[in-house]
Amino acid sequence: MIQHPDFTLIGGGIIGLLTARELHQAGARITLIEKNRLGQESSWAGGGILLPLYPWRQPDAISRLVMRSLVLYPILAEQLIKDTRLDPEWTPCGLLVTKNPDIQAAIDWCRRNVIRYEAPGAAFFDNLNTRPENPLWLPDIAQARNPRLVKSLRQDLTDRGVKIIEACELVSANMYQSRINAINTTQGTFAVDRLIISAGAWTGELFGQLFPALPPACMPNIVPVKGQMLLFEARPDTLRHMVLDEDRYLIPRRDGKILAGSSVELAQFDKTPSPEIHNKLKDFAWALMPSLKQFPIIKHWAGLRPGTEHGIPYIGRHPEIENLYINAGHFRNGLAMGPASAELLADLILNRTPRVAPEPYQFSSQH
Repeated sequence: MIQHPDFTLIGGGIIGLLTARELHQAGARITLIEKNRLGQESSWAGGGILLPLYPWRQPDAISRLVMRSLVLYPILAEQLIKDTRLDPEWTPCGLLVTKNPDIQAAIDWCRRNVIRYEAPGAAFFDNLNTRPENPLWLPDIAQARNPRLVKSLRQDLTDRGVKIIEACELVSANMYQSRINAINTTQGTFAVDRLIISAGAWTGELFGQLFPALPPACMPNIVPVKGQMLLFEARPDTLRHMVLDEDRYLIPRRDGKILAGSSVELAQFDKTPSPEIHNKLKDFAWALMPSLKQFPIIKHWAGLRPGTEHGIPYIGRHPEIENLYINAGHFRNGLAMGPASAELLADLILNRTPRVAPEPYQFSSQH
């Protein structure tokens, strides 16, 4: 007898990988389908700061997922290292925010969410060229190294027996009444029990392709938002913590490499890096940290974030199609919200008590 998977997941980015892992841990059979290669889109391209930029300026719905993910990340990293021997480089190196004109809102947010904060001493600025304004040091904020987190999650799912199908693009869905029976792909037709779409920046387009008759209120409003990054070949300890200066940042990796990011561009599905943004990011990095001029830029790339109007993702069951679920639209914070987003969707599907209130992430809510 052929056994169909309990869940078919569409999209192999961080959100899809974490969702597959969460459901598998609950005993479900999973098939994960990715149109290209696992984790090669925005999950690979981002910086990996495990906190939104200026979270006190973001909707509370974002904070709720981030705060739960901060609890889950050390456990996740430890388990991945133990089980796969691949280190996702979860690193609590701290974050320096150089300018906070809304300092009281920042302090209130930190207190409300029990995030440790300090006023940074002058030594924090020894190698930086900036004009601090109510600077804030968040010593416990961590980063994850996106490509290594993807690799460790992929290995973990493979070891667990999750079926992974790459280079497989959806073409259409077969419906009967209000259920999906099967999906047609470039690698054939797959029977479906329950379908989860976590296709990142492609989610909105995919919904329009698969379900063109749905009313607008039942379509996720998710659009691609391009972001570009640079990577400097710096030495270890050139920079020991992350730095956020206005709308851009520097992120040091454990091996010394330093990321400079990033841009926010509405460019549809164009992932071509541009010389103009390269120069803007280089000028920012050199101005903020002049010592970076001695190190070569070894990589420049672009990725597409799944943008929503307010950065709030869609997480939950579709209001019209009873066996369709969504976990997408995390904009710049897929890594920061990822573990809690996967947990929340699994809580809802498996009728567990949610650790995060689910209402803000439903289709009927503001995103």
